[in-house]
Amino acid sequence: MTELSERTKANMDVVLEQTCRQLPHGGDHDSRRFIAERLIEAAQAGHSTLGELGIIARRALAEILAKGG
Repeated sequence: MTELSERTKANMDVVLEQTCRQLPHGGDHDSRRFIAERLIEAAQAGHSTLGELGIIARRALAEILAKGG
């Protein structure tokens, strides 16, 4: 597991919070964890900008919403 930079971690946090605002009550634990896991995978693959992480988070959110979550 590669160590993520502080900037990447901050970007992940911002994107997670922005994305979860679209869920009722900011999202339940499982939804937040699902999105966070996708962000971690993306960051470890080298995607660290707000734009890149935002795309990943929105895709994860779309999956959750498609499942009725």
